[in-house]
Amino acid sequence: MNTVSNPPSPQVKHIEICEANAEQRLDNFLISFLKGVPKTRIYRIVRKGEVRVNKGRVEVSYKLKIGDIVRVPPVRVAEKKDEIIIQPALRFNLENQIIYEDEGFIVLNKPSGFAVHGGSTVDSGIIEAMRQIRPQQKFLELVHRLDKETSGCLLIAKKRAVLKVLHEFFRGDGVRKTYIALLAGQYQRKKQVVDVPLLKNIGLSGERMVSVNKAGKSAETLFTRLKQFQDATLVHAAPKTGRTHQIRVHAAWLGHPIIGDDRYGDDATNKNFKKRGYKRLFLHAEQLRFNHPVTGEPLHFTAPLPDDLQDLLNHEKPL
Repeated sequence: MNTVSNPPSPQVKHIEICEANAEQRLDNFLISFLKGVPKTRIYRIVRKGEVRVNKGRVEVSYKLKIGDIVRVPPVRVAEKKDEIIIQPALRFNLENQIIYEDEGFIVLNKPSGFAVHGGSTVDSGIIEAMRQIRPQQKFLELVHRLDKETSGCLLIAKKRAVLKVLHEFFRGDGVRKTYIALLAGQYQRKKQVVDVPLLKNIGLSGERMVSVNKAGKSAETLFTRLKQFQDATLVHAAPKTGRTHQIRVHAAWLGHPIIGDDRYGDDATNKNFKKRGYKRLFLHAEQLRFNHPVTGEPLHFTAPLPDDLQDLLNHEKPL
């Protein structure tokens, strides 16, 4: 006769902080460690002194140091969700489309159609899949984001210290990003800087929508024409700032939205191009330039245009 035993009651844990969590805020550490526990509960146990660092009370903003001993009280954690199932296409890209890797970070040629991380509408994304594929890697975090339909260069940090430096690069002018995009219509300018502010809103459906608005944050993108076709123009887009949907909104503001953009594009144009095989947003993060976060060596990474997009371009008639 089979019997079902009750799971053991949670016990007090004492965790010694290693390099992977050094410089991390205490609240962020606990949110990761106590998966499934509401944030309000986490803040409450810290405020009440149930969480201790080196036997003393600390604030949730305390930044952990190597060797710190964190006392975590018994907290019942929600049951883990079913194991993430990685689609074969995604696994192939994660294992075979790594452009560069060293001890500190990875440059991945991200495939289109996959979110970079899980959220309210998707259980898992690139970073969750990477952590499952590489369980031995104690630290893996996204350095920046790409839209789900955007392909190309994606940075993933393997050390917290490297993540911190790369974040500083992205916040300043330490990273030069170049995207390749196909715009609707014949874009006549050889080069043009679009410098109009962008305001982010949440639509009725919960989706993020961005608009050109004086009340928004400053945003600047350099568009450089590469090749003209009969009813489209291939361009490089180099964003100086990193606002949400920046290139997509700036292109639409020019009157030449990106082909396949179902949020800021033209429905009739997208329908026409879809008949010709364009089934995705034609936006690709082609190049990243920055200095190595440890050695300072200048680095330049390029993700080739995906075959499906290149094949479509090969059938377009140039002017």
